[in-house]
Amino acid sequence: MKINKILTFALALVIVISFTNCKTVQNANNKQKGAVIGATGGAIIGAILGNNIGKGGNGELGAIIGGVVGGGAGVLIGNKMDKQAQKIEEEIPGARVERVDDGIVITFDENSGVFFDTNKYNINTASQNSLDKLAGVFKEYPDTNILVVGHTDSVGAEEYNMTLSKNRAGAVTSYLTGKGLLAGRFTTQWFGENQPTNDNSTADGRAKNRRVNVAILPNEKMINEAKTQSGEN
Repeated sequence: MKINKILTFALALVIVISFTNCKTVQNANNKQKGAVIGATGGAIIGAILGNNIGKGGNGELGAIIGGVVGGGAGVLIGNKMDKQAQKIEEEIPGARVERVDDGIVITFDENSGVFFDTNKYNINTASQNSLDKLAGVFKEYPDTNILVVGHTDSVGAEEYNMTLSKNRAGAVTSYLTGKGLLAGRFTTQWFGENQPTNDNSTADGRAKNRRVNVAILPNEKMINEAKTQSGEN
């Protein structure tokens, strides 16, 4: 597990300003925009920005944009999120699990057990096992909000790929809520072909770009309890 402390307020501000002007967000509805640049229920909510950050190094990780809980409350939240990230790594060893500020970013691609065939958004049999395990972790740690982000490779028309990525994010969200998780915990976002993490000129790169990212964020209850326990309320 990588511990990433890469965001400063200035960087987040620059990204928010630039990203709200990009084509994807301009085409988004208000709910989508809230998922990209805002906060939901007092928790961090953001987006996976792919290669739009930096010149490579942090590009694959992307970022969570939003407020970071500091002080003793932040330490308590961080401990809980560390444990949850470790649990996910143990349950789904093929997934890339990374801690970013107060949140967790999971990347699912062809190597992680949750993947999509070309032009498909159905949850295939191979993906179900990993998502079942992820649902179990979410039930064990209920005080979080979950952002599901869909992506495609660059094959096909851009408008079609935008819809395809929306369907992929929706399929993962629907599968997880079908396992008994509250729909109110979930927000979906989609970026079509606009956020590649790998080279779309190769078959391997395209397969990795047909992916879903999941961001796990502390909800208002977790934040308030942490502040109470740390004496900050």
